[in-house]
Amino acid sequence: MGRLLSVNVGLPCDTTWQGRTVHTGIWKTQVKGPRMVRRLNIEGDGQGDLAGHGGEHRAVLVYQLDSYRYWQNQLSRSDFAYGQFGENFTVDGLSDAEVCIGDRYRIGKALFEVTQPRVTCYRLGIRMNEPDMAALLVKHGRPGFYLRVLEEGEVETGDEITLVTTGPERMSVSEVDALLYMPGHPRDQLSARCAFRR
Repeated sequence: MGRLLSVNVGLPCDTTWQGRTVHTGIWKTQVKGPRMVRRLNIEGDGQGDLAGHGGEHRAVLVYQLDSYRYWQNQLSRSDFAYGQFGENFTVDGLSDAEVCIGDRYRIGKALFEVTQPRVTCYRLGIRMNEPDMAALLVKHGRPGFYLRVLEEGEVETGDEITLVTTGPERMSVSEVDALLYMPGHPRDQLSARCAFRR
């Protein structure tokens, strides 16, 4: 189904942006060896803005290698390193168009459930040195997604990602992201189909 290419962690720090100090955990770097994944995050990881990130239903952020390649082309950049988009897991496979809310995946010794698309935030623009990056993720339909931890356990770069069960609504990350952030969706469609957890 997929493979874990990199485990990325980072603790919150202060950075200066547009003349003010921003407390953020957007800087993630690749780690070697096994890492314990717990209910709220990965060992050695943290979030700076707990109102908008983290928590039980947003414990782990996933981003895909295919999206890395896409943005390298779109932005004409070749300086990306795993963790560049603030993600905890860089993966091969698991596209936003195929992964559905409620899908459950086994990675290493841990079990995860897909909860929602990435919550786009201006801090990604700081990390990428691209002020419009959060809006671009929405416009181009490449958000990535969050996982909650159903069973704690160790994960490691190279682990296979195995689909265990599919979500009951069969609504993809891309569909939910479009309903949340893109114009032109009838209110009844949004209320009828958005059964994901916040």
